[in-house]
Amino acid sequence: MTTTTNNDKKTAKDESLVSGDTSSPLLGFIRDDPPENGTVTELAEGVLWLRMPLPMTGLDHINLYMIRDGRGWAVVDTGIGSKASKAIWEAAFAGAMDGLPVTKVICTHLHPDHTGLAGWMSRKFGVPLIMTRGEYFLCRLMAADTGKPAPDHALDFYRLAGFTEGQIELYKARFGGFGKAITPMPAGYQRIQDGDTLRIGKSDWRIIVGSGHSPEHACLFNADLNLCLTGDQLLPNISSNVSVWPTESEANPLQDWIDSCHKLKGELPTDVLVGPAHGIPFTGAHRRLNKLILHHEKALERLLDFCDRPKRAIDVYSVLFRRSINDGNRIMAVGESIAHLNCLVARGLMKRRYSDAGQYTYQRRKSAA
Repeated sequence: MTTTTNNDKKTAKDESLVSGDTSSPLLGFIRDDPPENGTVTELAEGVLWLRMPLPMTGLDHINLYMIRDGRGWAVVDTGIGSKASKAIWEAAFAGAMDGLPVTKVICTHLHPDHTGLAGWMSRKFGVPLIMTRGEYFLCRLMAADTGKPAPDHALDFYRLAGFTEGQIELYKARFGGFGKAITPMPAGYQRIQDGDTLRIGKSDWRIIVGSGHSPEHACLFNADLNLCLTGDQLLPNISSNVSVWPTESEANPLQDWIDSCHKLKGELPTDVLVGPAHGIPFTGAHRRLNKLILHHEKALERLLDFCDRPKRAIDVYSVLFRRSINDGNRIMAVGESIAHLNCLVARGLMKRRYSDAGQYTYQRRKSAA
């Protein structure tokens, strides 16, 4: 789930000009153009890359990975829960994976393009689902909302942000869609935590947990291969959505995201090969992380200046997003707007009040001028 999309590949010159960082290696992509959707490519020794199509506007694919695990394969992320995705996997099982079984299903985080077929695959092969605790249980919680009405707490959350009643009705009509995009999750799972080591085949993969885009996102780093499978925690040229949701309205995920970018810089070598969930695998992780940090810090500066007078969350879109906001992206846009506003409130630079109109407004603190 991302809010800003660009081309699959940007030039190294573009990265240098935007980030202003000359201390880290430029981004280098392993190929000029992406492979066709549905194809499997060798990424490293014993690691395959499957590019799976997605039925989403502006984000047409996800990268999934298979790691040789003895007489089988460990799968990292599964694609959305659809018949088309299952058919592509069946072809991969019989073809690129040589008819060998899946031994483990590992999901970096809860979003449906990553967990959609996790339940189906783990049941098909009788193997464990491996996730962090926060991702597994939130995934099951969200799937359980399917068929239920939107809770009053969520409706109040969006009214406070400035939604019209028409927009509230649309949210109510779409509520519970998460569970429709995934196959039923297993009733149990195997937990991984930050710093754990997963033994897959003859190699060790260290778990590095980040936060912000999702609560407890797992990246897998193999020091022998100098390869990190980063899911949505580090992407080459799109910015992962960082949102506040009704379930935790006072959260500060943007600070979590920025802190996680700093953490990854400390954990990963400068020349690591990154296998992202979207885009082409690349090197230059530190430069990209610097750019992501700078991107959000600059957005916070613009937002602080813009809120010299009281603004609602729905009033700040133009400061944060280049694309127009519509019914298709409004929920993520307001969530990311609130994430930036909550971050400024937490830093003591912004104040929030309940207006006479029954909505939250945000204004720069005078001492922050």
